[in-house]
Amino acid sequence: MAEVTRESMEYDVVIVGAGPAGLSAAIRLKEVDPNLEVVVLEKGSEVGAHILSGAVLDPVGLDTLFPDWKERGAPVRTEVTEDNFYLLGEAGRLRIPNWPMPPLMDNHGNYIVSMGNVCRWLAEQAEALGVEIFPGMACSEIVWGENGEIRGVVAGEFGLQADGTPGPNYEPGMELLGKYVFLAEGVRGSLSKQVIARHDLSKGREPQKFGLGMKEIWEVDPDRHNEGEVTHTMGWPLGSNAGGGGFIYHAENNQVLLGFVVHLNYANPYVYPYMEFQRFKHHPMVKRLLEGGKRIAYGGRAITEGGYQSMPKMVAPGVALLGCSVGMVNVPRIKGNHNAMLSGIAAAEVAAEALAAGRAQDELSDYEERVRTGRIGRDLNRVRNVKPLWSKYGLMGGLALGGLDMWTNTLGFSFFGTVRHGKTDAEATEPASKHTPIDYPKPDGKISFDRLTNVSYAMTNHEESQPAHLKLKDPDLPVKVNLPEYAGPSARYCPAGVYEFVKDDAGNDKFVINFQNCVHCKTCDIKDPRQNIVWTTPQGGDGPNYPGM
Repeated sequence: MAEVTRESMEYDVVIVGAGPAGLSAAIRLKEVDPNLEVVVLEKGSEVGAHILSGAVLDPVGLDTLFPDWKERGAPVRTEVTEDNFYLLGEAGRLRIPNWPMPPLMDNHGNYIVSMGNVCRWLAEQAEALGVEIFPGMACSEIVWGENGEIRGVVAGEFGLQADGTPGPNYEPGMELLGKYVFLAEGVRGSLSKQVIARHDLSKGREPQKFGLGMKEIWEVDPDRHNEGEVTHTMGWPLGSNAGGGGFIYHAENNQVLLGFVVHLNYANPYVYPYMEFQRFKHHPMVKRLLEGGKRIAYGGRAITEGGYQSMPKMVAPGVALLGCSVGMVNVPRIKGNHNAMLSGIAAAEVAAEALAAGRAQDELSDYEERVRTGRIGRDLNRVRNVKPLWSKYGLMGGLALGGLDMWTNTLGFSFFGTVRHGKTDAEATEPASKHTPIDYPKPDGKISFDRLTNVSYAMTNHEESQPAHLKLKDPDLPVKVNLPEYAGPSARYCPAGVYEFVKDDAGNDKFVINFQNCVHCKTCDIKDPRQNIVWTTPQGGDGPNYPGM
């Protein structure tokens, strides 16, 4: 393709991603200096369209941005009133009492929310302060400076044909240039990956680890609804196949936010995370809640789980990585939104100081220092061993040792030091010859659903004439390697049914990518055994349209 000429616009700070981190950064920048020119670029069709989270929100970030957030009408109303932990067997459950758990596990004072709606509200506050927000503007490229600094991003390229050449309605997009660029893309962001690789920001860090979170929203019988109740589960149906567990949050209006997380470091390529979620709903405790109810939404996304020891360096010349672009989820709490917001606030304050001093496109090293030594660092450091201990010693051993480690870390020390993760999630996948297939029950269409039917409740859509945004480094590898050696795991690990192996007219195996189904979870980019699939941004506005996830 011939070289493209693009117009450019200049700002003080360009923010990629209108999630909790990016919007918090934008708001804080304008709070510190109303004269700063700040733009937020969001690939979803609207703010919140691509936001999926549990979510029980620790309001510390909101408290910092808007101490009067309640008076301002933030959609944060359902305070946690009951906190339950269960270890599940196939037919029964064991309640884990709250009293032996470290104080950090207590959810009282937190709120059951739709983070999509929280982000919509944050966007309104940002725009009232003068922030420019452009939804439907996917950022497809980085604008690099001569010395490797990040000068900006390319956003709003539309109209490429399937072969990658410009179509009749091609729009080249614009270069949005900033004195600083904040990447707040969420988990496994495509631009963040490029920056981390080019500047070797993960050098000396442990590999990042991930989970796949799947979520449904249900309207349930009012007699079975208990607004404010929070329940977390471990054990069945995963057993020894994988780490993970379920969550059940009773929100407003007789709605239940129901979800399941599967840690992506599982070895058995026959594990089918989506079907594990569907099995979970047939546990007597869960089924009793859902019977007679109605599922109204579905979605999935990856979750960063590596914790403190896996966070890459967060800055390079001209750029700062925020929130899940770094990986700030507190795994035992199943919370990251509070840290994402705090990271945006910290980056904004440091960048505002730098801009006031006349600086531009250098490293905002004070941001990294604030994150690692401040509230975020303290939150993540004391739980740093929970995930690797679980991976090493299994559910029961990990539960006991992780609990002990969290308690001792509240006192300032750990018997274990810092436990390493070792392999990436892709490397953890073992050949199919070492495992046996898993027989999953067929969904009943009432409590459990087939994958493609459920994907329709994500309201995802991609313009079919564009190039597939899921790229294969080697187009032959899925059939030549992944199918015979790993039994084609992409057909199972994707929660949206994007990948399948079919027979062509000659009876030969063929790998098909149904990119129209993609819900932008990034699991394929993470779990593919040979790291052959690369997730890139489709044209702006494409993808899921979550109503209130």
